[in-house]
Amino acid sequence: MAGGACRRVLPDLVKTLRREVPKISNQTLPSLRRAFSLYDQINLIDSVPEDQLRFQGYTDTGFTVNGVKYEGSLLIIDNKLMSWSPKRFSEITAESLSIFQIVRPVPEILILGCGRHIEPVSLELRRFIRSTGMKLEAIDSRNAASTYNILNEEGRVVAAALLPYGETLQ
Repeated sequence: MAGGACRRVLPDLVKTLRREVPKISNQTLPSLRRAFSLYDQINLIDSVPEDQLRFQGYTDTGFTVNGVKYEGSLLIIDNKLMSWSPKRFSEITAESLSIFQIVRPVPEILILGCGRHIEPVSLELRRFIRSTGMKLEAIDSRNAASTYNILNEEGRVVAAALLPYGETLQ
């Protein structure tokens, strides 16, 4: 008898479940791309100490750092910002990063903003960066700016060398 009751209840349960309309939430879920993009965190904290650099935006030709717009490539070491000579990814060499042979303390990591796309870093350049004692993170400039912000806010000793977002390998 128990088996017969089960056979009658199960189809009724299935019919009931099919009739119920799922509740639709008003909240939208972030896409996977947004959920894993550091770029979304670029403006996570608006108030930062005066002596701490913070990327606030970017264009195809430059960056906004602490409310000031800069055109061209940038190099940031120890919360000091300077113009950087490479205009294309192909111009990034050990010589263009030679300042890291004398900087103390040596940054823990160099975030290399490749422009619009992530580019493969030559073995020679990787060896040079490793010889300075730094780790390398080569990513597109949009995410490089955001990564710099996050690591800098954590108090890490971090450096950034970024090409404008519109730049490519060429």
